[in-house]
Amino acid sequence: MRCVAYQKGVGIGDVTIADISEVLLKEDTFVWLGLREADSKILRAIQIEFGLHDLAIEDACSAHQRPKIEEYGDSLFIVLQTAQLVDDSVAFGETHLFVGPRFLVTVRHGASHSLARVRERCQAMPQLLAKGSGFALYSIMDFIVDNYMPVINGLQERFDVLESAIFQNRPSRQTMEGLYELKRELLLLEGAINPVIDICNELMRFHGGLIHKDVRFYFRDVADHIKRVDRAIQGMREMLLAAMQVHLTFETVRQNEVVKRLAGWGAILAIPTMVFSWYGMNFRHMPELEWMFSYPLVLAGVAVGSLGLYWRLKRSGWL
Repeated sequence: MRCVAYQKGVGIGDVTIADISEVLLKEDTFVWLGLREADSKILRAIQIEFGLHDLAIEDACSAHQRPKIEEYGDSLFIVLQTAQLVDDSVAFGETHLFVGPRFLVTVRHGASHSLARVRERCQAMPQLLAKGSGFALYSIMDFIVDNYMPVINGLQERFDVLESAIFQNRPSRQTMEGLYELKRELLLLEGAINPVIDICNELMRFHGGLIHKDVRFYFRDVADHIKRVDRAIQGMREMLLAAMQVHLTFETVRQNEVVKRLAGWGAILAIPTMVFSWYGMNFRHMPELEWMFSYPLVLAGVAVGSLGLYWRLKRSGWL
């Protein structure tokens, strides 16, 4: 937990949860509280200090919320999904934000980066931090959105490996499973970022009592970053679908090659099968049976016919 009070954009010291309500009574004071995996006891305590709504606290206790923005009186409750790479797989988390005219509370769940750098960046710009919770909210949203790009780059590297496996090696079940898993993670990532555009649009147009008019334009920058991430996801999804189609095409071609080989060997085996089944019939009058050279001549004819057919099929690429 980190709770700092700022007066006119300048930090005036750390604050305990019990003293938050008293600090908020001071003029031009803004409190920024950051929590990590907070339990219900701490959340109930900050509810009393900040006057937060019961439904917002109930949602913050659960780490399974969709990205959204909800208004409760003179405060906002915002949920953003975070993403980061863990062992080449995408791990998702959530950041819940309570935004008031003079406070900002962040509650992080699951996979997420520390917001210490965001706080340091804001403290280096006291003239903007003096505008209240709106600029701190923008900085956090911008930080979360910017961290989507390393995830996209990591997924792109995984796709490049799978694409090379398709063209350099024979198609395999592992490659197809990797493509499907990549597609699933892209869909989850797309579901995490798309609502952020609506959140930014609402912050730019409404909630003038919470977001300073000079800060509203900054959320347009966040929306532009989200659109760039979305374009990258859409491009990768198209390439992924093309790779899956190529994989299936290669598999179909391989199966056709197997069928051609089986058909070729079946044609070769048909020659001795036909001849030997012919002599397997119990006819009474078969004059060649009495001839001394009939047996080696039949074998030689079968061998020449089989070898000739094998040569023709080999030349045509069936074998």
